[in-house]
Amino acid sequence: MFCDKCGSLLKPCEGKMQCLDCGVSKDEGLIKDQKKKTKKIEVMEQIKESYPIIDKNCDKCGNEKVFFWSIQTRSSDEPETQFFK
Repeated sequence: MFCDKCGSLLKPCEGKMQCLDCGVSKDEGLIKDQKKKTKKIEVMEQIKESYPIIDKNCDKCGNEKVFFWSIQTRSSDEPETQFFK
């Protein structure tokens, strides 16, 4: 959390969030737990055949062939994330 008055970072102090620069304090009850919403990626069995298959050992099951797909999970200047199954 940031101070509304000076913009500095608030620190926990005696059950409240307090700005060490200007002394403004807020009740700790204002802090909320924020969780990032995620989506589970599922591969449907009927379209699994259209994914490329490569020779690679699976660490989980020991199979010698895996299929993969790529998704741009970050900004465009970052490489795609590859998922193997």
